[in-house]
Amino acid sequence: MTTAAPAKPVKPAVRRPNALRRALRSPLLRNRAAIIGLAILVPIVLMTVVPWLLAGDPIAQDLKQSLKPPSPAHLLGTDKLGRDVWARIVYGASPTMLGAFVVVVISGVIGIPLGLVAGYYGGKVDALIMRVLDALLAFPALLLAILVVATFGRGLTTVVIALGIIYVPAMARLVRSVTLVHARLAYVDACRALGYSDTRIMLRHILPNLVAAVVVQSTIDLAYAVLDIAALSFLGLGQQPPDPDWGSMLADARSYLLQDAWPAVSSGMAIMLGVISVNLVGDGLRAQLDPRERER
Repeated sequence: MTTAAPAKPVKPAVRRPNALRRALRSPLLRNRAAIIGLAILVPIVLMTVVPWLLAGDPIAQDLKQSLKPPSPAHLLGTDKLGRDVWARIVYGASPTMLGAFVVVVISGVIGIPLGLVAGYYGGKVDALIMRVLDALLAFPALLLAILVVATFGRGLTTVVIALGIIYVPAMARLVRSVTLVHARLAYVDACRALGYSDTRIMLRHILPNLVAAVVVQSTIDLAYAVLDIAALSFLGLGQQPPDPDWGSMLADARSYLLQDAWPAVSSGMAIMLGVISVNLVGDGLRAQLDPRERER
């Protein structure tokens, strides 16, 4: 007579939160300031990517409509040439915000490898790279950008390249400082003992540990780049007329500020909201990438 095998104990099912619930619990979405920043930044990104969906022709002139106050036809009024201020604000987001993004990309592409090499090898290599970067830091960023633009000519492309090179030292020094710490940790010694090349150790093992610091620094640089591009355009060195740009719009509006303040206020608010939104989102990303915040 056969006996039935004893039944295996049934383990209680563990309910795991789904992806949506985990996302809602993330530090980024629990940060109210970051949510406000995202709410401001998303429309600005839409202005940058698809401005034609949000406004009409930004350079169409109608002198009969010069310096008109806000109305249903012109949401933010018109400037001295009768151009729609709202359309110019929308189309002006692309050179300002996209230009600032390219500045950060250039500084990262150059600065991250330099910081990695300097922090990993140290010694004379570190000293040589850092002294060259210190020479760049010795000059005020905006003045050095003006010098470069004055040498190679006006235009948004020149401004973006100049600022991208000027922002390299800050990114490289940050990457170097973090790399100095990781290069002396046990996992790097283990990689060397396994015979891994220096390039593999830097790119596959140290670089992923730099992502949080690089993201936070990039958001800080992005906010400063928006201000610097607007400042250089205000001085007439960036985007050239008739193409709109927040800085050049502010410069044009100052001549008739007492007659009609809407063009100056609108461009100034656009610059301010762009910088604030990037800073708020950057603070939320810092919390999202911080392991101590995710454990709460």
